[in-house]
Amino acid sequence: MTELLNFLGHYWWLAFPVFGMTMGAVNARVKRRELAARRRHREQLELIRAQGGAIETPGAAPMPLAAPTDGQQRLIAAQDAVTHRWLEYELDATKLITYPAMSDGRQPLTAAFLRAKKAADNLRPTEGETLSPERLREYRDAVTDYEVAFDVAERDARRVKDAAFTADERKRLDTAKQLLTVATDQAATPNERQLAYRRVREELDGLILLSDEAVDVLEKKVALELPRERTAPPASGPPAEAAPGSAA
Repeated sequence: MTELLNFLGHYWWLAFPVFGMTMGAVNARVKRRELAARRRHREQLELIRAQGGAIETPGAAPMPLAAPTDGQQRLIAAQDAVTHRWLEYELDATKLITYPAMSDGRQPLTAAFLRAKKAADNLRPTEGETLSPERLREYRDAVTDYEVAFDVAERDARRVKDAAFTADERKRLDTAKQLLTVATDQAATPNERQLAYRRVREELDGLILLSDEAVDVLEKKVALELPRERTAPPASGPPAEAAPGSAA
């Protein structure tokens, strides 16, 4: 033990290069992991792109575009399909409560999706416009990015659900979801639906911001009247009076 202490006393300066070598090895390992994760991410995106439409593969000749008009219409339809899937979250309060990250622009993947949506919208041709081949390629890439960004954001939102909220906040979200069932239940009375709807808005206050469109859709569901009961049809008229001189 004494010899070890003497050695350390004379060669204490060796700790610095050893520490530097250790940290260098750790940093190198972390960097390798980051590079591997990025590579897997790129491979995943390329796979999704390949499934969603034509892409240019490194080392291979670019895949030819279809006829401008046909290819353009397919791209417009593909963009509309993604937008429709997004609106299912934006306009459905139940899905918005269940997967709040889909409407939270502070989430990195949601923010990336919204940027991709804006880029595709900016490149979308106006009605009656035919894009040049170069513009068509740009629009195709933007729509592909839009599809990929939405898929990635949706998978992440379904994975994390309400994990970003505290236990008390998650309880409020669960309460809001239960009340929402009452608010849109046609078997409930109008007063019950209105009361449940007000409670839903109170529970969501400060947690989730419903868009104006989502509020309009929800209020229309809440305002639905109860189905009216069928009643017997009224009599066609008073009974005919007996003709004069007829038998009693």
